[in-house]
Amino acid sequence: MPYCAEWTRQTLPVVVLNYVRSGRLRIVFRGLAFIGPESQLALETAVAAAVDDKLWNVVHALYRVQGAENSGWVNEALLAEVAAGAGLDYDRLAAARGEPFVAREIANAAEAAATAGVNSTPSFELGPTGGKLRPVDLRSLGPEGIVPAIEAVLARG
Repeated sequence: MPYCAEWTRQTLPVVVLNYVRSGRLRIVFRGLAFIGPESQLALETAVAAAVDDKLWNVVHALYRVQGAENSGWVNEALLAEVAAGAGLDYDRLAAARGEPFVAREIANAAEAAATAGVNSTPSFELGPTGGKLRPVDLRSLGPEGIVPAIEAVLARG
């Protein structure tokens, strides 16, 4: 199973339930597309969904069904299904992929990743609100990999 799919299935629900919903943690998505054209298409679709505040819905749905890299799993039919599941008009979403804000957000994420030394996904940075984010090296993609790091940051306040 691809790593992002594994993390989304095993760990993201735990993090959202225990930290995000309580307001103790905020997750920021900085998508990177360096695996190939499918990665780029999926990322553009997710970023375009942000206009309707549905970025996380699209990201989560895509990672839950993620197939092998460059295998053809990302296609217009899948993206239309994901959009419908998120309550989005697919034609409008597809058109938004070409908007300048999408390219700008993707470029900003790539710059932030380069600055942080990120060269693979999924990658994580943690820090206090308004403070410096620091890369987190996970030994496991399961909750046991990130929960101790989250708890340590929260304990420092």
